[in-house]
Amino acid sequence: MSDHFPQERIKAFLILGAPGSGKGTQGKVLGSIPRFHHLACGDVFRSLDTRTPIGQKFVEYSSRGELVPDDVTVQLWHANLKQRIDAHMFKPEIDFLVLDGIPRNVEQAKYMEPHIEVLKVFHLSCPDRTELARRLRKRALKDNRFDDANESVIQQRFATYEAETKPILEYYAGDRILDIDASQAPAKVLYDIIGGVMELKEWKELEKMKV
Repeated sequence: MSDHFPQERIKAFLILGAPGSGKGTQGKVLGSIPRFHHLACGDVFRSLDTRTPIGQKFVEYSSRGELVPDDVTVQLWHANLKQRIDAHMFKPEIDFLVLDGIPRNVEQAKYMEPHIEVLKVFHLSCPDRTELARRLRKRALKDNRFDDANESVIQQRFATYEAETKPILEYYAGDRILDIDASQAPAKVLYDIIGGVMELKEWKELEKMKV
């Protein structure tokens, strides 16, 4: 393990929501604010060094068209986070980690538990699946990902979220969950997220440090 990796658990926020709820957008915006560091699951895979042992393990599964096991996914995430700390991109002593797309399920959350302390889960809630589907189609067509605009593909994504990811809310159940209306304007969603952060004692303690 890197000498720079903290012995204490990293303070983190989790943005959770169904496909189309805007969690990626909110994560990126929040990550652009000082003292917040955004780490999306997609970033982990895109920056993967396939020459490393863990990178080769990922290639073994992906080359066979198999899903990467949860423990391997978390190992990849952990290795990426260590790189960010070593490069001083993320300073866990003064930065909060913003997680987006990981953990993807309860098993991943359990594997990550020794490394992170989830202070708050921002649940971007939007029961109107028609609105979420509209957003997904619009984004897919804009990015020329026509297959992703297919209705059956969209409904499968919703089903996967309900079966695999949404149970994370039960895992972190309690006052750590903050439900936010994802049908609001993105700026209002961000306002609600920041409001939730500023109420935390960990944020107030950081403010006193004047960092």
